[in-house]
Amino acid sequence: MNPSVAHAELIATFKRAEADAAHKFGLIKAAANKGPKAVQAAAETATKAAKRRDSYAKKLDALGVSLKD
Repeated sequence: MNPSVAHAELIATFKRAEADAAHKFGLIKAAANKGPKAVQAAAETATKAAKRRDSYAKKLDALGVSLKD
């Protein structure tokens, strides 16, 4: 696999992880009506999604790929 294809795949994975993290943080607001346990579970899930997103961002940064808008 050539480097540009690998970078493109990693960028696509990062974009999906970024969207997933944003979605999971949005679920925290929806869980607020369901009680503290639901909020806690949603917050933990959102934190894991953010860690995945940050991990992909770090890998891209190590490759010298910048995704800043």
